[in-house]
Amino acid sequence: MKTEQGLVIEVIDDVAKIRVGRHSDCTNCGACPGTNSVIIDANNKIGAKIGQMVDFEVKESNVLSGAFIVFVMPIIVAFIGVILGRVIANYMGANINIFQVVGGVIAFILSLIFIKAV
Repeated sequence: MKTEQGLVIEVIDDVAKIRVGRHSDCTNCGACPGTNSVIIDANNKIGAKIGQMVDFEVKESNVLSGAFIVFVMPIIVAFIGVILGRVIANYMGANINIFQVVGGVIAFILSLIFIKAV
């Protein structure tokens, strides 16, 4: 587990919104918006109040899962879109290359929308 520190900015029921300063891992990634901090939701088992600095743990498996979803999944989905584009083009007797490109682009965009929504 990786320990981080942040400032509680909002508490709703048992969930605390914590502003976490960026560190070298965040700077290198650049996937999150903003430049100085990231806001996360965390279980508030200790009853932290607004304005308190808290330490929290992040499971390494969550970091790896997140990286897979953000970076690898869109590529896999785009590849599936290319294959579906080829199948549809063969079925319709149309230009295979155009359908592959369109299928890949549409699948890639849909995967990004899905990631953003989740």
